[in-house]
Amino acid sequence: QVQLVESGGGLVQPGGSLRLSCAASGSRFRLYTMRWYRQTPGKMRELVASITSSSSTNYADSVKGRFTIFRDSAKNTVFLEMNGLKPEDTAVYYCNADIFVGLWSSYWGQGTQVTVSS
Repeated sequence: QVQLVESGGGLVQPGGSLRLSCAASGSRFRLYTMRWYRQTPGKMRELVASITSSSSTNYADSVKGRFTIFRDSAKNTVFLEMNGLKPEDTAVYYCNADIFVGLWSSYWGQGTQVTVSS
């Protein structure tokens, strides 16, 4: 079984920075596209950023120029560097990955809270 474990959330002031991490663990798996989503109460989960196995990236318009997604393939880890944080970035952030373990499946992390407030 493969697990995704996120870390790095917390409370930060507007304009501040945070780095989220998501590490995949298990055996005999292959990671492909990895993504960060976020969700606030009463709203749909929103795709924030994605990165393919060849490190091609995409971002939501709301975070372009402020957030950077990157991965360390040797450590099966994806990161989300968040700069210039705004109160509207407050959400639970979820890691998602397309993983091959005998067959393709989509895996989710447990989520990490990011709160931007003065």
